[in-house]
Amino acid sequence: MTVTLQRHRFSSAVALAAVLATGHALPAQQTPVSATASLPSAPSAVLALEDTTQGRPAGSGMIFTAPSKTMGPGGIIVELPKDGPLPLSLDDAISFGLERNLRIKYDRANQRTVRGDQYTVINALLPSLSVTAQSSAQQINLAALGFKSSLIAQFGFDPSQFPTIVKVNTTQAQINADQTVFDLSAYELYRGAKREAAVVDLNTLNGRGNLVLAVSTAYLKVLADQATLTNAQAEEESAKTLFEQATDRLKAGVGIRLDALRAQVEYQQRDQSSISAATQLAEDTIQLNRIMGLPAGQQLQLTDTAPFQQLADMDLDQAKATAYQHRKDFLSLQAEADVYGRELRAVKYQRLPTLAFNGFYGVLGETGGLYHGVFTAQGSLKFPIFREAAQRGEEQQVSAQITNLRQREADLRVAIDSQIRSAMLDVNAANELVKVAQSNVELAKQELSDVRDRFTAGVDTNLEVVDAQATVTGANAQLVSALYQYNVAKLQLARNTGVVETRYRTYLGK
Repeated sequence: MTVTLQRHRFSSAVALAAVLATGHALPAQQTPVSATASLPSAPSAVLALEDTTQGRPAGSGMIFTAPSKTMGPGGIIVELPKDGPLPLSLDDAISFGLERNLRIKYDRANQRTVRGDQYTVINALLPSLSVTAQSSAQQINLAALGFKSSLIAQFGFDPSQFPTIVKVNTTQAQINADQTVFDLSAYELYRGAKREAAVVDLNTLNGRGNLVLAVSTAYLKVLADQATLTNAQAEEESAKTLFEQATDRLKAGVGIRLDALRAQVEYQQRDQSSISAATQLAEDTIQLNRIMGLPAGQQLQLTDTAPFQQLADMDLDQAKATAYQHRKDFLSLQAEADVYGRELRAVKYQRLPTLAFNGFYGVLGETGGLYHGVFTAQGSLKFPIFREAAQRGEEQQVSAQITNLRQREADLRVAIDSQIRSAMLDVNAANELVKVAQSNVELAKQELSDVRDRFTAGVDTNLEVVDAQATVTGANAQLVSALYQYNVAKLQLARNTGVVETRYRTYLGK
């Protein structure tokens, strides 16, 4: 017997939107708590020991509905943004992304496709029943079939009373049944199809986790841009005040022109910084809208602030154990190897005999006349005799795939170890950077205050004020960048341990 072995491979590549680079996050006013910096104990918000399986569902459940739509180029329907800013929390943003992101929609369609293939495989193991009914009218020319008058007379019939044109009207109805009773190869293919559905489900979950990471990162980036813009506008206003003071002193004859020119240059540079920060905020807002699947022109009003909360310590080995238990890409490789293992057994089982049953029961008779029951019942036992070459070829192909998957699994296991170690180091480093940056901001502000007092008293020129103000600007930028890096590092650690979708709130301290 020849069994056709079909393989369906559906890979859900997770296409992440570009994660935005520069640092950010609103300056938090909390004082950081000291954290252990050495490995293997490192900050980690991996699940608590008593609850390692799941957290709250990702997102808030909010659904975005466009107020109207328009027809775009090529007949494509384009959604229009809502009027005014849309209040948006981080949970809302994640809900929009999980519902409207194109990659997630593709993954859901892929799941339905694999479910359909699974039903096709199941059908090979189930009984096949069908009902047929037909009625026919025939007119047969016996002479054309060789029944000539001379031949009829030889049998003692009167040729004149034996018609050569015969009309036959028949009607029949029957129930047909087919059932494979014993076919281990088909059964293993069915078990493999069930595992393949699990592979696609895990790939979909992996894509959801990547999306949560991308949306959260983009949301934090917009928050950082807002903080940067606020700082830039405050520095611009301060530089404007300094410029006005220098101008007034010059007009009063107690200042010098160099101070006024220096203050004007500083004011214009701060103005440029404000324009650049506003542009960056607008661009990153568009990027966030794109990841969430919202209209590009939708205005947003972020309702969350950039969090700053340290994570609980966790042993490195515990973090890796959590990753091996929850990383969907790792579990997907294991499930895919199991699929190929089922297919390998299905190929080997092709050497075994198969047993099948088929038949029908119905009635057949002349239309309008008498009908009589008819049936057929037969069983078939088939043995494969000579297809060993094809058999071994299929086994080698499937075995090669299994070896490849096991190697990828071992490589990913090593990569997970490296990723978690790197993420822990990033969290530690970012945590220290935040503390240093907060201290630098306070020191720079104190220095600026002292220098302004000396300038007002006429002890110093405004050169020292400009330098001190630049120091404050740099310190604020570093603080925004450090907070952004710290939150992104925590999210990346959640991603590397496989729990970002259910535990992003815990990692961010929400």
